[in-house]
Amino acid sequence: MIDGTSRTTAQPPPRLIKDDELTDHSVVANSTMNRGRVLTGVNSYTRELGFAPTEFLNGSDSDHGSVPSWLDLCSGEGLALREAAQRLPQAALTGVDLVGPRLRTALPDGLELITADLGRWSPGRRYDLVTCVHGLHYIGDRLALLERAASWLTGTGLLVAHLDPSTLRRPDGGDASRPVLAALRAAGFHYSARHHRLSLRGGRRIALPFTYLGADPHAGPNYTGQPTVASYYRPRSESPRAEATGDAEGRDDFPTARQSPLP
Repeated sequence: MIDGTSRTTAQPPPRLIKDDELTDHSVVANSTMNRGRVLTGVNSYTRELGFAPTEFLNGSDSDHGSVPSWLDLCSGEGLALREAAQRLPQAALTGVDLVGPRLRTALPDGLELITADLGRWSPGRRYDLVTCVHGLHYIGDRLALLERAASWLTGTGLLVAHLDPSTLRRPDGGDASRPVLAALRAAGFHYSARHHRLSLRGGRRIALPFTYLGADPHAGPNYTGQPTVASYYRPRSESPRAEATGDAEGRDDFPTARQSPLP
């Protein structure tokens, strides 16, 4: 399909689990996510994101003065952030991961690595760059995280995350990728099917028109070849139309997203 989605044959829905239980599952609480991924090179953030984070931060116009800032979600060992701290000693860098780093070496100035459940964690500032490199595959309510992450951006900030639409399901197990992508586009997101990358420029409040039902950690491998989590949603019965315009193709019976500027 032209938007990178694929028809998901409806199967009898599995027993869904809530996110409190999901975080203890072996598929999610793994020790390999972003453990060896560095800033540049073959296995790097630059390759996965399609741009060099430090170069982006060097050219960013931060809302917090002259200090560039980067928040990396599902940061693993934080190797890329450590390298970025050496190149940008004045930057504010934060990594958040469910398992956390195994390295117990001293952190460079300006770098904070936090071990936390992203469903419960929120930052105390806004960031010029927010990234989630293949981390959404292991988040139950990934749409809620995207809503919240959009509000963590500065006015000119950039959010980039990998998203596999085929793991978005309706209550009956059918494919929800097309209406979800349509709602994300209406809220201002851009999706690159070729690279499985979702991006948003500029912080804002977003309300996507879906109710999260639970997750299936037995969905099997996705395009990365690794086991992943399928997330189940149903449309909210009533939701005002989005203020922003966007491609609403494939909306089906789902209402449209809402968005509003940050104060």
